Amino acid sequence: MTTDQIYNLFLKHPEVITDSRNIKPGGIFFALKGANFNGNEFAAEAIKKGAAFAVVDEKSVLTNEKIILVDDVLKTLQDLAQAHRKKLVLPIVAITGSNGKTTTKELIAEVLAKKFNISFTQGNLNNHIGVPLTLLKMNANTAFGIVEMGANHPGEIADLCKIADPDYGIITNIGKAHLEGFGSFEGVKKTKAELYNHLAQKNGIVFYNNDNTILKDLTKNIQNKVSYGTQNADLTAAPVSSPPFVHIKANFPKGVLYLNTNLTGDYNIENVIAAACVGNYFEVDPLKIQEALKNYRPSNNRSQLIEKGNVKIIMDAYNANPTSMHASIKSFLAGFPAEKSYLILGDMLELGKYEIDEHHNLLSEIGKYPLKNIFLTGPIFTKAAKNLPFKTFRNIGSLCSYFKAHPLTEGAVLVKGSRGIGLEKVVECIN
Repeated sequence: MTTDQIYNLFLKHPEVITDSRNIKPGGIFFALKGANFNGNEFAAEAIKKGAAFAVVDEKSVLTNEKIILVDDVLKTLQDLAQAHRKKLVLPIVAITGSNGKTTTKELIAEVLAKKFNISFTQGNLNNHIGVPLTLLKMNANTAFGIVEMGANHPGEIADLCKIADPDYGIITNIGKAHLEGFGSFEGVKKTKAELYNHLAQKNGIVFYNNDNTILKDLTKNIQNKVSYGTQNADLTAAPVSSPPFVHIKANFPKGVLYLNTNLTGDYNIENVIAAACVGNYFEVDPLKIQEALKNYRPSNNRSQLIEKGNVKIIMDAYNANPTSMHASIKSFLAGFPAEKSYLILGDMLELGKYEIDEHHNLLSEIGKYPLKNIFLTGPIFTKAAKNLPFKTFRNIGSLCSYFKAHPLTEGAVLVKGSRGIGLEKVVECIN
């Protein structure tokens, strides 16, 4: 069956499902494959549960006339999303970066929703599957699309741009993330810049942080661009000291506004300014921008403040890489006294050949602070911290056992590590 034929089916059945456990009557099930699953095996079950059609790529499961055979289910899903994007008459802003892209996406969505009927990436559905699913949620009632794009290998942002064809774009920053897949920092830089390349080719508009020398350099030959930052930018703003939350003073065309947030960590300052800049460009009322940013509350272990008795926990354990880890620690220690501060850090994953060196570098940096309470979790940190005066734990279970035996009663705690370590579980073991 051709893409056009499947698109016609999609117009009649616009609910796309990739998990057979979440079948909705009348939707279309796409039988994707993964390392530990094969969606083809659940096609018949999907039809029984009420799916209008199931798209598969294995002949052996063709047991029902509602089961459609294609060469490659994933490519068919991507082609369908690309075809749908061409039919959508709406602007799309794409957001990528090594750190902060999900938070920036959430903030921009809150701001633009004050003026437009928006549709945006849910959670972190930002990859070769998530981006198509995000696009297929947009319809004739959508006035503005916001698409987050993640990558861990060269060429992936370019591929996602071909599917989503964004008109506007932001690279939040470029740091040492997914080095295992990219091969080097230069690989990260080149891949993230694929968004800029796409926008330059279609005369789209780039939003960029003028304080970031890497981004400033990458945009020097781009004609259509809007800058934000603390100085010499189209929209300038400055942080206002009020730990642990991020507050900024923004200079809008009609005057100055204080933008208060529920986000922790100085590294979120640029994310807040970015959202204000985008909102200002699209002529959202500044007071509405202020309201949107004030009402946004972080979730999913991203820059959250959790209070348990006299213990303040800064939970930022959704992901970690050397760039974000250094920024989180620096921000945390600037806001809380060292004698009552605790660092609970988990391994930084997907660094490949750089993993030991980067963990060593971080430990060397931490050693410069007057800290006594440092807890390292995971096999990489355990190896890197050998013969160093830090408490190490092979896994989250042994870390929790320690805190159950030695409960924290007061102070501030930063919890930061890669999602695969599962550090969010430590909250249950504190106090």
